[in-house]
Amino acid sequence: MIPKDKVENIVSRFNELETILAKPDLKKDEFVSNSKEYSNLNEIISYAKDYLKVLDDLKSTKNILEDKSTDKEFYEMADKELKDLKQQEEECVKRLKVFLLPKDEADEKNAIIEIRAGTGGMEAALFAADLFNMYQRVAVLNGWKVEIINLSNSEGGGYKEIIASIVGRNVFSKLKFESGVHRVQRVPDTETQGRIHTSAATVAVLPEAEEVDVKINDADLRIDVFRSSGPGGQSVNTTDSAVRVTHIPSGIVISQQDEKSQHKNKAKALKILRSKLYDLQRSQQESERAKARKSQIGTGDRSERIRTYNFPQGRVTDHRINMTLYKLTDFLAGDAFKELSDAIQIQFQEEQLENLKI
Repeated sequence: MIPKDKVENIVSRFNELETILAKPDLKKDEFVSNSKEYSNLNEIISYAKDYLKVLDDLKSTKNILEDKSTDKEFYEMADKELKDLKQQEEECVKRLKVFLLPKDEADEKNAIIEIRAGTGGMEAALFAADLFNMYQRVAVLNGWKVEIINLSNSEGGGYKEIIASIVGRNVFSKLKFESGVHRVQRVPDTETQGRIHTSAATVAVLPEAEEVDVKINDADLRIDVFRSSGPGGQSVNTTDSAVRVTHIPSGIVISQQDEKSQHKNKAKALKILRSKLYDLQRSQQESERAKARKSQIGTGDRSERIRTYNFPQGRVTDHRINMTLYKLTDFLAGDAFKELSDAIQIQFQEEQLENLKI
């Protein structure tokens, strides 16, 4: 059961926001912040109101059952009503608890996704490209925008590394569980004996940090400039446009050379650095919280093998929730991605609910 006053506060705040947003002279920044809160409450307000009504109805029905003067027929009707009301109460509590779960402040942020080819040589690079294409398709289906920040092609095709920014509503919340090692099992085109090869790629999903999230002191940075180089090391630019940014306290190094402008490369490098530092802060906080609970889903550990893509069997298996879909083609096309992603989110919420103290 959830305390009645807690739910009454939700309804009261929702009504208050309706009044605030109806003001014609409301400032833009106030409108934006209040609209976001209103939108979040709007998703749960019907359950909050239903819950309060159910509590009142339960009280009335129990009074009828406790009244010794209630006749038999009316008693039986009230008894049946009580069972129905308890089911309604259970459903409302379930919905409201999910809403009351601790919010991840990064969930609404954009994301930076890094994909790197791991073990498996050329096949790993091709798989890294497959993964990026999948996330691009997922972005299209969700109305998100993808911008490549850094790209390192492999000579045999695919990517040694690709870093991209994905912009849109709740991007990080939808992709944060993709961090980890993705393994692929398939027969390469160059394999004449038909043997299955196993390769891997690592995915890191970082919330895109803003300047208000992470303060970077200029004194903590060492910035080196050099000429951009292409495959084989040959120079592709006659000016020192490439930038390498070193964050001295953390030791994080970001190199950026995709743009012809040194200024743009520096801006991109700082964007990645800011997100990495923000992610580092979050990881340290999560590590402290994890000591008090056990999570099957994990927290995006880059070394954790999270999923296997088996081409001969046409299946994709997520090892964290032991779920297998025999829809590999649809999954890589982004169409079946939501099915697995939603299952992971539900499992994560269930684990949180077990730790929720109300």
